[in-house]
Amino acid sequence: MTVTELVSYDEALASYDPVMGLEVHVELGTRTKMFCGCSTELGAEPNSQVCPTCLGLPGALPVVNKAGVESAVRIGLALNCRIAEWCRFARKNYFYPDMPKNFQTSQYDEPIAFDGYLDVQLEDGEVFRVEIERAHMEEDTGKSTHVGGATGRIHGASHSLLDYNRAGIPLIEIVTKPIVGAGERAPEVAKAYVAELRELIKALGVSEARMEMGQMRCDVNLSLRPKGTEKFGTRSETKNVNSLRSVERAARFEIQRHAAVLSSGGTIIQETRHFHEDDGSTTSGRAKEEAEDYRYFPEPDLVPVAPSLEWVEELRGTLPELPRLRRKRLQEEWGISEHEMQSVLNAGAVDPIVTTVDAGAPADQARKWWMGELARRANEDGVELTALPITPAQIARICALVAEGSLNDKLARQTIEGVLAGEGGPDEVVEKRGLKIVSDEGALGTAVDEAIAGNPDIAEKVRGGKIQAAGALVGAVMKATRGQADAARARQMILEKLGVEG
Repeated sequence: MTVTELVSYDEALASYDPVMGLEVHVELGTRTKMFCGCSTELGAEPNSQVCPTCLGLPGALPVVNKAGVESAVRIGLALNCRIAEWCRFARKNYFYPDMPKNFQTSQYDEPIAFDGYLDVQLEDGEVFRVEIERAHMEEDTGKSTHVGGATGRIHGASHSLLDYNRAGIPLIEIVTKPIVGAGERAPEVAKAYVAELRELIKALGVSEARMEMGQMRCDVNLSLRPKGTEKFGTRSETKNVNSLRSVERAARFEIQRHAAVLSSGGTIIQETRHFHEDDGSTTSGRAKEEAEDYRYFPEPDLVPVAPSLEWVEELRGTLPELPRLRRKRLQEEWGISEHEMQSVLNAGAVDPIVTTVDAGAPADQARKWWMGELARRANEDGVELTALPITPAQIARICALVAEGSLNDKLARQTIEGVLAGEGGPDEVVEKRGLKIVSDEGALGTAVDEAIAGNPDIAEKVRGGKIQAAGALVGAVMKATRGQADAARARQMILEKLGVEG
């Protein structure tokens, strides 16, 4: 089915109710893999971070990574889940070309965390509760690189390369219960949920959760049911969606595609699908298996995991302030509206602003620069705010230079430009570019005298009582000093020289 065959979104929602399920895989930031001591560091030579255990060689036995279990428990607690007093791992059997032992060590009917929820706030302030079915531990697969085709996918490729460095890296899979009742806002709910979950994971410090690097990936399960009915429809599963915008687009596309198929009398096939960033469409992957097709059975080489109640409560005490509550507190401290706070969140600016304030900058100034000049630059470069080559401490220093009168906003922007260009820190850029405000009375007085002499008509208007006309003379001073004059002092000097009280 092509994009042109879709029904309109409004038409789809007029006849059907969407039912979603979101499966999010989070790659944990542990130093070693889930069942062996191999490094998880990125960027190593292919197949250099492997051992007999993660390669599945005969006689090699796995050992559970305690840090991985601890991260799983903390995630479960933050998601308001019940933590299992006893659980175990299982083998998930499937043809895994990127998993050398040809099965994945995961959890099936006994997850470590289950029956939780996460409240998410939509853009208009409405709070929607997403219920969590389970959060379980497993391991990642290796990386396949398909060579020779036009799309980078296996179809059309001449051969494939396998890198097993990633095989065995700890994952937490977080699975929602069916999300119903969202109606036309289902795609927005999906995006908001993944965004809130990402913020939560980052706050816990268990993963950087960088979606563009595959550290957090979302599978979007979607089905439609006719209005007024209770039975769920057949679902599709759009795999490995790796941005918030794409999660929303994938859900919207599948709603329209399902509606088009059903309205024309067709049948939805239970299958996995690939999402395409260029046009927001999905295409068929493979027929989707049911759980029994994976032939799960308990992992015989690993002992059960039994977190003690004392340890669980100890970990509960390490939980940070939840992101939604933190945003509410910051909103009140900064004195901004809910809409403004949502804009800060959407821009990914909460943490940069907080860190800039912690470095000594006033909140309004920190917010102004991160949401203005820096957000514009990040948008132009197509990167996250935090990827810009400037630190919150440097922005705080620029704010201090403005506050002490060494820079004005125009010069501050030039200073930021220099820092981003790699010319050094703020003070170094100011020195190299000669950006300090001209506050020397002699130099400023000369510029004021020249402005008055060069604009006699305007000067006469000011003498006649039209004080607002002094702005034009201030502008002349600023032009003569390349924007480096102290505008307030220049205006004061102009009025004094013209014998007018301000």
